[in-house]
Amino acid sequence: MFLPREFRGLGGESEVLRVLRGLVQDKRLVRLGYGVYGRAIVSQLTGEAMLYSPGGFLGAARQALTKLGVGRELTDAERAYNERGSTQVPVNAVTKVKGRFSRRLKYLGRELVCLR
Repeated sequence: MFLPREFRGLGGESEVLRVLRGLVQDKRLVRLGYGVYGRAIVSQLTGEAMLYSPGGFLGAARQALTKLGVGRELTDAERAYNERGSTQVPVNAVTKVKGRFSRRLKYLGRELVCLR
Protein backbone atom coordinates (compact mmCIF):
# COMPACT_ATOMS: atom_id res chain seq x y z
CA MET A 1 0.00 0.00 0.00
CA PHE A 2 1.23 3.45 -0.86
CA LEU A 3 0.11 6.89 0.25
CA PRO A 4 1.25 10.02 -1.62
CA ARG A 5 2.56 11.53 1.61
CA GLU A 6 5.17 8.77 1.77
CA PHE A 7 6.87 10.36 -1.26
CA ARG A 8 6.98 13.98 -0.01
CA GLY A 9 10.76 14.11 0.00
CA LEU A 10 10.98 13.17 -3.67
CA GLY A 11 9.15 16.15 -5.12
CA GLY A 12 6.14 18.39 -4.97
CA GLU A 13 2.64 17.04 -4.36
CA SER A 14 1.43 17.56 -7.92
CA GLU A 15 4.54 15.90 -9.32
CA VAL A 16 4.12 12.86 -7.04
CA LEU A 17 0.43 12.55 -7.98
CA ARG A 18 1.30 12.78 -11.68
CA VAL A 19 3.82 9.94 -11.32
CA LEU A 20 1.32 7.82 -9.36
CA ARG A 21 -1.32 8.36 -12.07
CA GLY A 22 1.25 7.29 -14.66
CA LEU A 23 2.00 4.11 -12.70
CA VAL A 24 -1.73 3.36 -12.58
CA GLN A 25 -1.92 3.79 -16.37
CA ASP A 26 1.15 1.53 -16.78
CA LYS A 27 -0.66 -1.12 -14.68
CA ARG A 28 1.97 -1.10 -11.95
CA LEU A 29 -0.39 0.33 -9.30
CA VAL A 30 -4.13 0.25 -8.69
CA ARG A 31 -6.02 3.09 -7.06
CA LEU A 32 -8.18 1.95 -4.15
CA GLY A 33 -9.45 5.35 -3.07
CA TYR A 34 -8.49 8.94 -2.45
CA GLY A 35 -4.76 8.91 -1.80
CA VAL A 36 -4.51 5.11 -1.47
CA TYR A 37 -2.67 3.00 -4.02
CA GLY A 38 -1.79 -0.69 -4.07
CA ARG A 39 0.79 -2.72 -5.94
CA ALA A 40 -0.49 -4.40 -9.09
CA ILE A 41 0.40 -7.26 -11.36
CA VAL A 42 -0.90 -7.79 -14.87
CA SER A 43 -3.38 -10.65 -15.27
CA GLN A 44 -2.24 -13.23 -17.80
CA LEU A 45 -5.87 -13.93 -18.70
CA THR A 46 -7.24 -10.42 -19.23
CA GLY A 47 -4.16 -8.22 -19.46
CA GLU A 48 -5.67 -5.90 -16.82
CA ALA A 49 -4.03 -4.72 -13.62
CA MET A 50 -4.86 -6.80 -10.54
CA LEU A 51 -4.26 -5.91 -6.92
CA TYR A 52 -1.26 -7.80 -5.57
CA SER A 53 -1.74 -8.31 -1.85
CA PRO A 54 -1.32 -11.50 0.20
CA GLY A 55 -4.59 -10.85 2.03
CA GLY A 56 -6.50 -9.77 -1.05
CA PHE A 57 -8.57 -6.59 -1.03
CA LEU A 58 -9.41 -6.87 2.68
CA GLY A 59 -5.74 -7.29 3.61
CA ALA A 60 -4.78 -4.30 1.47
CA ALA A 61 -7.57 -2.20 2.97
CA ARG A 62 -6.48 -3.10 6.50
CA GLN A 63 -2.90 -2.18 5.65
CA ALA A 64 -4.15 1.17 4.31
CA LEU A 65 -6.11 1.80 7.51
CA THR A 66 -2.97 1.14 9.53
CA LYS A 67 -0.94 3.55 7.42
CA LEU A 68 -3.68 6.18 7.74
CA GLY A 69 -3.59 5.82 11.54
CA VAL A 70 -7.12 4.43 11.83
CA GLY A 71 -7.57 1.93 14.65
CA ARG A 72 -9.54 -1.21 13.95
CA GLU A 73 -10.66 -4.38 15.67
CA LEU A 74 -12.13 -7.74 14.69
CA THR A 75 -15.76 -7.95 13.67
CA ASP A 76 -18.09 -10.33 15.51
CA ALA A 77 -17.99 -12.79 12.60
CA GLU A 78 -14.17 -12.81 12.54
CA ARG A 79 -13.99 -13.23 16.30
CA ALA A 80 -16.45 -16.16 16.22
CA TYR A 81 -14.47 -17.86 13.46
CA ASN A 82 -11.12 -17.34 15.20
CA GLU A 83 -12.50 -18.70 18.50
CA ARG A 84 -13.92 -21.71 16.64
CA GLY A 85 -17.46 -20.65 17.52
CA SER A 86 -18.44 -20.70 13.85
CA THR A 87 -17.36 -22.61 10.77
CA GLN A 88 -18.43 -19.84 8.39
CA VAL A 89 -15.40 -18.10 6.91
CA PRO A 90 -15.91 -14.31 6.75
CA VAL A 91 -15.40 -13.32 3.12
CA ASN A 92 -16.95 -9.87 2.86
CA ALA A 93 -14.73 -6.82 3.11
CA VAL A 94 -15.97 -5.65 6.51
CA THR A 95 -13.94 -4.22 9.35
CA LYS A 96 -14.71 -2.47 12.59
CA VAL A 97 -12.97 0.91 12.96
CA LYS A 98 -12.23 2.91 16.07
CA GLY A 99 -12.92 6.59 15.55
CA ARG A 100 -13.75 8.35 12.31
CA PHE A 101 -12.99 7.14 8.83
CA SER A 102 -14.84 8.70 5.92
CA ARG A 103 -12.85 7.57 2.87
CA ARG A 104 -14.19 4.96 0.49
CA LEU A 105 -11.86 2.13 -0.44
CA LYS A 106 -12.99 0.14 -3.49
CA TYR A 107 -11.55 -2.44 -5.83
CA LEU A 108 -13.39 -4.12 -8.73
CA GLY A 109 -16.81 -3.20 -7.38
CA ARG A 110 -16.06 -4.38 -3.82
CA GLU A 111 -16.15 -1.66 -1.21
CA LEU A 112 -14.78 -1.83 2.32
CA VAL A 113 -17.65 -1.62 4.81
CA CYS A 114 -16.60 0.10 8.02
CA LEU A 115 -18.58 -0.65 11.16
CA ARG A 116 -18.33 1.38 14.32
